[in-house]
Amino acid sequence: MAKKYRALVCCRAGMGSSMILKIKCDQVIAEEGLPIVTEHGNLDSILGFTGDLVITMCDLTDELNADPRVPAAVGVKNLVDKEEIRRVLKEWAEAQTE
Repeated sequence: MAKKYRALVCCRAGMGSSMILKIKCDQVIAEEGLPIVTEHGNLDSILGFTGDLVITMCDLTDELNADPRVPAAVGVKNLVDKEEIRRVLKEWAEAQTE
């Protein structure tokens, strides 16, 4: 069985945009058969997160990638653009197999 990567989908406040992003990510993950399992949270959720990836909006990725508590972070500009989400997640997943 292939490794399943754990991803935290979050935004600054956890008020709804990250839930929309999680739903879109889950759709793309299912369509592409990507080995990623998502969970939803906000930035405070990172403190206890022991997974592999944080998925968020582009404006947070530099900040998160500079944080040693964050294993890796990827971001999207448009949280409902499944093609952008597909590209970002596939690129990350492919990099894990290299």
